[in-house]
Amino acid sequence: MSVTLAAPTERLLYRPEEAAAALNIGRSLVYEEIRLGRLQTVRIGRRRLVPPEYVAQYVELLKREAEATA
Repeated sequence: MSVTLAAPTERLLYRPEEAAAALNIGRSLVYEEIRLGRLQTVRIGRRRLVPPEYVAQYVELLKREAEATA
């Protein structure tokens, strides 16, 4: 008896390059934001991956910063 898993409709983890594409920013900026602690990641072995909710949190941070300067 084999078990078939349904393919997820949404990615659970993004590579930094994919997060950059989703945010429409450059790869270098994503790594800088990760280094600064503004964009959170999870680690699996040596890989850094970005869950979609951390991308959303980063966008909310940007919105708060924009409102603070307006």
